[in-house]
Amino acid sequence: MELLHVSLAQINVRVGALAENCGRMLEWAQAAQTEGAHLVVFPELAVSGYPPEDLVLKHHFVEDCRRVVEELARNLPQELTAIVGTPWQDRDQVYNAAAILHAGAVQGVYRKMLLPNYGVFDEKRVFQPGSRPLVLELDAFRIGIHICEDSWYPLEAPTAALRHANLDLLVNLSGSPYHRGKLPQRQQILARVAAALDCPVLYCNLLGGQDELVFDGASMAVRADGTPICRGAQFVEERLHVDLPKKKTDRIASEAARDVAYVSIEPFESAAHRPSYVTASGLAPLLDDAAEVYGALCLGLRDYVRKNGFSRVLIAMSGGIDSALVAAIAADALGPEAVVTVTMPSPYSSKETQTDARRVAEALGIEFSALPISDLFALYLETLQPLWPDRPPDIAEENVQARIRGNLIMALSNKFGWLVLTTGNKSELAVGYCTLYGDMAGGFAVIKDVPKTLVFELARWRNGQGAEPVFPASLLDRPPSAELRPDQKDSDSLPPYETLDPILEAYVEKDMGLDEMVANGFDLATVTRVTHLVDINEYKRRQGPPGIKITPKAFGRDRRIPMSNAYREHLAGRPPPPAASPAIPMEDPP
Repeated sequence: MELLHVSLAQINVRVGALAENCGRMLEWAQAAQTEGAHLVVFPELAVSGYPPEDLVLKHHFVEDCRRVVEELARNLPQELTAIVGTPWQDRDQVYNAAAILHAGAVQGVYRKMLLPNYGVFDEKRVFQPGSRPLVLELDAFRIGIHICEDSWYPLEAPTAALRHANLDLLVNLSGSPYHRGKLPQRQQILARVAAALDCPVLYCNLLGGQDELVFDGASMAVRADGTPICRGAQFVEERLHVDLPKKKTDRIASEAARDVAYVSIEPFESAAHRPSYVTASGLAPLLDDAAEVYGALCLGLRDYVRKNGFSRVLIAMSGGIDSALVAAIAADALGPEAVVTVTMPSPYSSKETQTDARRVAEALGIEFSALPISDLFALYLETLQPLWPDRPPDIAEENVQARIRGNLIMALSNKFGWLVLTTGNKSELAVGYCTLYGDMAGGFAVIKDVPKTLVFELARWRNGQGAEPVFPASLLDRPPSAELRPDQKDSDSLPPYETLDPILEAYVEKDMGLDEMVANGFDLATVTRVTHLVDINEYKRRQGPPGIKITPKAFGRDRRIPMSNAYREHLAGRPPPPAASPAIPMEDPP
């Protein structure tokens, strides 16, 4: 055999849906074989879904994974070879594995050697690392196998041990979550491992949303010199077709590769008697930043809603940019018929914001209702007045309005079974500019990891995608306001978002200290104030709903800071900073 036809199947699976996932893999494998594939590769842990987390600690779950893998092997076309990602148990040890299926049986198993244990990953908690690389000898082709992290470090054992195996190609089964800037990073990593092994690398990445994570696909193949052969699209299921010739060099592996395990599969049917690919896969175009982020948010929301069995979502529309963007993402991801919105004006809601909320809903074609809360607000104050006589209005009255809204929207959710989407952005959540049991009440936080300045960028980008803009100029140009007291603006309590967001990126995502931030041009008083607000509001973020990760470090799985935390850098033996403006109270408006 002079030419190997490989199909990379970037599919969207559901965690825990073992039979369903294997059924889809069988369909995709059969289609790949019909198109001429000799080998089909599926993503990391495609059998269980990724990440399976503590499901792996249930012995019956891992046993069921093995059972469905063996059933899949029996049902595959006899002449086709498949490599599938699955949990695999040997002698009470569970591995993140790649099972090689051919001729009705599991022919071999590779166990992932490098287990990531940082950021959103904690694989060392549930998996045992493998100890030996594996090479699949498929007819005349010698194929190395990696699972995701194995390729990230070319000097480590998974790659170093394969350098002398004289590979024709390396396949990598991956479950690499999306964040901004991740795709170029992956391409660089694959180019490095291709150069280290002097062979092409075929990378099959998972697709879909899983709780906070989004897997963007973008599977690809690169030549030994790192140049791309083909690349799949982001955020859609796809099969990539790759035709690879065997090496023209000596097929004997070096003695240095003797610690590598080998699995040999008898010669398959000649390519001359098999269908050939109608078209070779090309290079999917790279998305610009806004399109990529928007695509990730749509996929993450769509999968969370559908995989959890919801048919409609509910959004509180304030007339501000955040709720308007969430409504647009929901309509694009789920269809306008699946989105319900309600505006709940208080005595401080302006006619302009109420009008804008309605205009956005009409532009999107989504259901819109109004539930004024002025009478309820007055009743709350009348009820509470005997317990706080002679106290002037303050943050408490502002939060009462937010909590009335949270109560109403959750009542609608209970009555109709709708999933409530919260509308807080990363900037607000970072500094606690949000209300527990108010605007934080809901089931899924779509823009939880989207800074406020990016919210505006995404809205302007979305306005350019249709014949008519979704967001009116009045909404985009109006200074942000919670509208919970007369003439309120976000800038009354916070630095301008153009100042705030870079500080948050430096502190939250890059873990910079005060000295480093000041050296990068930030004002010490502002930095001290902002970092203090981030630190004291961890308790709020812990009580908020999950949301979609789109930055390198999101709140939640990525960043685990104690709620009871006395450390403050400016108090740790440092001189006091210049006086700062008053801090935001512990409870603050949405």
